[in-house]
Amino acid sequence: MKVLSSLDAKDRRMMFIVLGLVGLILVVIALLTPNQDAAKNTTPYSYLAGQHGAKAAYTLLAQSGYSIERWDQPLSELASHAGPGTVLIVAEPFGYENEDGGAIRSILSKGGRVLATGFRGGLLLPRSGVKFSKQVSFAACEAQPDGLQTLAGTGPIWIVPSVTWAEGDSQVRTDFTCAGQPVVVDYPVGQGTAVWWASSTPLENGSITRSHNLELLLNSVGPAEGHHVYWDESLHGQGHSQWDYTSGPVWPLLSLGALAFALILVFSFSRRSGPVRDLPQAPRTTPIEFLDALGSLYRSTGAAATAVQIAWERFRSQTALLTGQRNAQLDARQIAEGIERRFGAVAKEMEPDLIAAEAACWDESLKPNRALTLIQALRRHEETLRTASTRAPGKSPQHAPASAGVTLGS
Repeated sequence: MKVLSSLDAKDRRMMFIVLGLVGLILVVIALLTPNQDAAKNTTPYSYLAGQHGAKAAYTLLAQSGYSIERWDQPLSELASHAGPGTVLIVAEPFGYENEDGGAIRSILSKGGRVLATGFRGGLLLPRSGVKFSKQVSFAACEAQPDGLQTLAGTGPIWIVPSVTWAEGDSQVRTDFTCAGQPVVVDYPVGQGTAVWWASSTPLENGSITRSHNLELLLNSVGPAEGHHVYWDESLHGQGHSQWDYTSGPVWPLLSLGALAFALILVFSFSRRSGPVRDLPQAPRTTPIEFLDALGSLYRSTGAAATAVQIAWERFRSQTALLTGQRNAQLDARQIAEGIERRFGAVAKEMEPDLIAAEAACWDESLKPNRALTLIQALRRHEETLRTASTRAPGKSPQHAPASAGVTLGS
């Protein structure tokens, strides 16, 4: 309260205005910040507790004695120190680069194990056979075990497939099928093993306890002893550097806070303080001041037509010297005809501007912008005639009178 009492009325009013703006900004940010509803997120993040998240599978593996960690760095870094005990889970990646597929091949060649799910996950695996099929759809399916291998387990699984795996590779073992199409396969790559699921449904929170889904996850990962499981989050769009933490509401808050602070500084010091030094005064003899005064005079009196008339009379007098009609009072069309006889086709593009300029000389409602356009056109045509007159010394006497040697503007 002492601080407020020490401020005058203007300072207190400014402080309340700034605080109100800050409060309004915070309310707007709170309303516009997207709501991260875990129940609607369909990405199998290992830390998401929603229906399609995979936090339950990650926690279950950790509590079952597995050495497990999340991996949010480039896969090439993981491949550099991978070994026979490396197990990588790649659940429904968003996207990938060529080096990510190379890193997975390196992990498999060193004896590691890779579990990939979905269409993009299948494309990451070597000798990929992932494809779309009319027999499978996005509808839930109770896939049946196929074969006696360990991965096939002891009973069916519940899965929502969107793709299948092409048959024909003798080394690829089909573990589960849906409508006769493979939805879970495994095959050796180098010293390692690649496992593919048609979708990540069996490891999601909402379906991991259905049928034999949990058994499929444990069989796909392998035994806990001697293995270290890496749950990949780098291909889910997670950042690879500390700068990625500026995404979301943090960066807008910092930006708006800096802007508010800058506005406070500006209003605090500029409300009472003027320039620290006087602006330099231009001499009264400068052409710019003269032109500015002349333009203001024309503008205040509405004399745009007068300015065009001055430019038109100048153009007409100068053109008469070149066309040998010094004492004649010519209109725009006659001037254009004289220019055509003297200089040829150059008059064709001038004639419309000359007619418009002559008509504008008596138009009291002429707009300043239109007047400026016509004056500039006349000036441009003067330059054109000046250039043409210096390049036509060989014209016949009847087309080039003695006065034609005088250049425009002399």
